[in-house]
Amino acid sequence: MPAESAGWGDVSDQSRISYDDAKRMAVDKDPAVRLALAVRSDVMPEILFFLADDPSPEVREAIAANAATPQRADILLAKDIDDSVRSRLAGKIAGVLPNLTAEETEKLGKLAYQALDLLARDQVTRVRQVLAEALKDVAHAPPEVINRLARDAEIVVAGPILEYSPVLADEDLLAVVSDGPVRGALAAIARRDRLTGKVADALARTGDVEAVGVLLGNPSAQIREETLDWIAERAPRIESWHGPLVRRTDLPGRIAVRLAQFVADRWLKVLVAREDFDTRVASALKTEVRRRLDRQSVGPGAAAKKTAAPVGVQEEDDGRPVWKRVRAESGSPVDAALSLKQSNNLNALTVLDALTEGDNEFVTAALAIMGEVPHPVAERIVTMQSAKGIVALAWRAKIPERLLGQLQSKLCRIPPDQILKPRKIGAFPLTEDEMAWQLEFFFQLVTKG
Repeated sequence: MPAESAGWGDVSDQSRISYDDAKRMAVDKDPAVRLALAVRSDVMPEILFFLADDPSPEVREAIAANAATPQRADILLAKDIDDSVRSRLAGKIAGVLPNLTAEETEKLGKLAYQALDLLARDQVTRVRQVLAEALKDVAHAPPEVINRLARDAEIVVAGPILEYSPVLADEDLLAVVSDGPVRGALAAIARRDRLTGKVADALARTGDVEAVGVLLGNPSAQIREETLDWIAERAPRIESWHGPLVRRTDLPGRIAVRLAQFVADRWLKVLVAREDFDTRVASALKTEVRRRLDRQSVGPGAAAKKTAAPVGVQEEDDGRPVWKRVRAESGSPVDAALSLKQSNNLNALTVLDALTEGDNEFVTAALAIMGEVPHPVAERIVTMQSAKGIVALAWRAKIPERLLGQLQSKLCRIPPDQILKPRKIGAFPLTEDEMAWQLEFFFQLVTKG
């Protein structure tokens, strides 16, 4: 039997059914007869290939699940009109591929990889999900297929690959992070075993509340001290980070002292109880405990404290960012953005903060005001989900290129594989002429109706 016709299983060459009998059963008018043949593992490959085009979905499902089915038939089955057939094919591969050695996988040939690629592109989520679950732990899985699944628009597909696949290198993970992936993808990456400092830093800088919380709670993640500094600066108003921060075993003492100034009493007790800090840090923590007791003895009003906002985001005495207060008090997102601009409180970090909070109306208005672009133009760019348009708007608003992925994914809902990426660090993916043309195009679109 030619190598390219081999199936996924170890099938004996000794047939228990004659070739003539198999031929007769393959063309029998009764689907039950053909189904009985399709489930056998001792049928010649050409007979199984013939049955891959059977009019009965049940027969094709059986052929898809049969480990003896030749791989050239799997190509047909991966394109089958019935998603139950494609799911059965994915299920077969899911049961076989993880148990193959690297050498056995290499011998599968291009037909097997073509079938895998087709399944990874399948329009039915369940088919891709079965494949992702099967490949998530396979070190010798095809990199092209793994990277496609990692960028899937459904987290049930992308999640297992991003969290577990040993095929993904740091460069692959960094590319996913910069693309502004599907919701939950960043948290999946943050759960990876032995996550490197480079990837941990990129995750933290996204400001994704869930992902950073998961990252802090991952004991095997390598988080650089400067990254912990960055997180600690933004932690006062994000309570879900407090517990994981104070429990990190590699927490520097000076950051612990900073945390002691704003975490709840229960977390301050955890800090004080730790025995891995030097005497200077331990003393500073105990001093903070005494300060709190003193404030509480004065009265409940004296216990209120101001928390810090991200650098560049001003805040009120109650710890609320200024933009949130202005947004709540203004009649519209445009009024809020104008007010913030007049008080020098409208900047890229304010936009990022609002984007993280999911206030897309305010983000749109802020970009328009910062870029001195008519608000209807910015709205049209967002509603049309234009990748080029939002890149141009960000450029005009002087938004750093590192935020382009999040603007495209979170604001414009652009799929990960369609996101425009910077050609190099510090550069935009379009030329200035192209971006100016985009803005002019949308301006003309709005003014002409």
